[in-house]
Amino acid sequence: MPRLFIVVFALIAIAAPAAEIAVRDGAAVLRSGALVRTLSFAGGDISTSSFTVGGREILAETAREFSILVSREKDSRAPRGLKPEEAGEKNYFGGGTAARWRSEGFDPSRYDDTRPDAPKWVGHRAMDGRTWRLFGAAPIAKVAKPSEGATRLVVELAANKDPELAGLIFELNYEVYDGYPVVRKWIQVRNRSHRWLRIERLTIDDLRLAPLTAKPLAAAMFGVQPSVIAFEEPGGHRGVIAASEVPSALRSIGQYGAMGYNDSLFEWVLGPGEEFTSEPVFYYAFDGPVRPTASAVSTPLDRTIEGPYMRFLNERIGIAAETAPIHGPQWMTWAYFYDRIDDKLVRQLADIASRAGFTEMLFDDGWQKGRLGSEVDTVKFPDFAATSEYIRSKGMALGLWVSCFRDEDSRDMKEMPEGRVLPILLRSTSLPGLAMSFASAWRDYYVKDLVSLARRYHISYFKQDFTNIMYGDIAEGHESRTRKESLLRGLRGLLTAQAELRRMAPDVVNEITHEIYWGTPGVPADLAALKHTARFHIPPNESVGSNIAWEFKGRSITAEEHATALRRGCWLARQRLYSHRGLPLYPLEFYAATTASHLGSMTPAIQDRQVASWLMGMPVCFSGDARTLSEANIAQYRKRFDPVKRLQDTYGIYKHFQFSGVPEPTDVDWHWWGKLNGKGHGAVVVLRGSGGAARRMVNIPWVSREATYRVSGLFSGKAYGVLSGGALQDTGVPVELSRYGQELLELAPASR
Repeated sequence: MPRLFIVVFALIAIAAPAAEIAVRDGAAVLRSGALVRTLSFAGGDISTSSFTVGGREILAETAREFSILVSREKDSRAPRGLKPEEAGEKNYFGGGTAARWRSEGFDPSRYDDTRPDAPKWVGHRAMDGRTWRLFGAAPIAKVAKPSEGATRLVVELAANKDPELAGLIFELNYEVYDGYPVVRKWIQVRNRSHRWLRIERLTIDDLRLAPLTAKPLAAAMFGVQPSVIAFEEPGGHRGVIAASEVPSALRSIGQYGAMGYNDSLFEWVLGPGEEFTSEPVFYYAFDGPVRPTASAVSTPLDRTIEGPYMRFLNERIGIAAETAPIHGPQWMTWAYFYDRIDDKLVRQLADIASRAGFTEMLFDDGWQKGRLGSEVDTVKFPDFAATSEYIRSKGMALGLWVSCFRDEDSRDMKEMPEGRVLPILLRSTSLPGLAMSFASAWRDYYVKDLVSLARRYHISYFKQDFTNIMYGDIAEGHESRTRKESLLRGLRGLLTAQAELRRMAPDVVNEITHEIYWGTPGVPADLAALKHTARFHIPPNESVGSNIAWEFKGRSITAEEHATALRRGCWLARQRLYSHRGLPLYPLEFYAATTASHLGSMTPAIQDRQVASWLMGMPVCFSGDARTLSEANIAQYRKRFDPVKRLQDTYGIYKHFQFSGVPEPTDVDWHWWGKLNGKGHGAVVVLRGSGGAARRMVNIPWVSREATYRVSGLFSGKAYGVLSGGALQDTGVPVELSRYGQELLELAPASR
């Protein structure tokens, strides 16, 4: 008798009632569903004395709660910015150009200021909550209700015992939310003294968790840590998701769960009367049984990520893509044509892309004067309004790539010369241009310029690229006081600009790249970016098989060699998207599904694999010399994109991703994932790799057990019949695929 798998997959892994905070007897208890955190104020200190999930202690030792290094300027002088006549770096800072920084590697000492009148920081004080009694008065705790369903604990710490720190106040903020097992925390530092102070080495939540297995849930690249890491107890029954809202390379998540800022890259200068508020961090609990399924196991961590945790991100953290327009499938010009585009070519490409079913087209680098700024190259595009109208007449939204570097004769430099970065930074020798500062009033000019450009040419989205942020900016009149401080100032300024762009033009999709978000090579997507941007172009750029001369070193290759490269691109896309599963996947753009055929290498099966692979998120972006596509290729893309768009219109499949209880991604055997809405309706994407059996029972754990579903194969054209949710969970759908084959299953209401 076959083994029967009775599995009930509730989308909520932890039943979390109303959250509450109680302060009494020298302690504060924060209860948020299965997560209970106890703060102790004994002896005038503050620490987390207990941190339990499902009644199990996961804290290794009493926590320091927070930690920070504070120093003062020796003569209480304000730091001085660079004047335009000091634009060159002289000998006061290391390395000037981006090219030099890339070639020599990253060295944090290059942010040091050795000018004769540079600030002299003295009186260093290392402070933390566990030894607070040495520095100030006993903690004062208050509970507030800042919004519906949220409860906040505010703990004030006044540093009044050390004369050098008198007037320094810390405010620790903890927030819990009804329905979610989470504690979110941030710190405010207020300088009520007459001194100039510097803060460094800030750990926002300085916990040391018990020995747990760390599982990154967002990518880590180029030395930049993930923004989301799960810490799971042996056996996988419970743990916490540690998530940081600190942007880009500035964040740090320690190996034992402490969260704060990168010690090498963070500092902040506080003048008299000023304050600093950190980005929040949070711990989200998961707890439950590990359940066997017909094909794998379902863990409480996976069920939490794809269900209540994602809802928490949308409802409480805020994901910009949730309220932005959804465009796509997208086709873009860069991967093969680079900056060599003009009106005649883009019209030709638009004809092909629209017939293939693409509904969004991006003009990448090359449409604007000097490849920089936002002014049209009128030699290549004599009537850009007519060009735009032509693209839109083909049923496609039009997007533009924009750089944040400017030429000397650009409008920006004429109207806001004070907006440039100092020390002067150049993009590169091949693409010269001056870096502009997001830590200045130029960011408002930049946003208004993009909005004006969108209105003038009916632009539906902007892909924003290149930045100076990792190199620093201390121009006089800009917000930054030191070059190292400018790193966070610049990132915050960039994200503020994105939020303002969303406010002023909610109908325009704003995208940033990994390169604008730090430097080149760029950093992975994170929570901080997705709170403000509707799309994020994730690294690395992997347009496999597009530029044959470069990729294959100019040698002649066969159609099968090229086909192998195209399939490899599909596998890279699935790997990269899955590595970000602690974030919503649909705002992420992976570069790129190659739309190029070499000696007939682009087969219908490869096209199907591209569509299926990019559906782990949504189908952006596709790129390559579309002129090489045959009429059969064009028809095949259209044949697949039309039902995908119907699934999106009917079920909203792009915003969903389920992966619990089924095999993880592989290109050797079978794997599959869900794109199902709350009723279990939508799509399941199924792929076979180079091996595995020809037939597989594909279980679908994410449906309602009591409901019935009509299952259809949209790639095969096969009707799989009406099946109960129980049968889909326990047994699955019998799917037959050839090597490197794929199927797109539609799960519709049985009554349809």
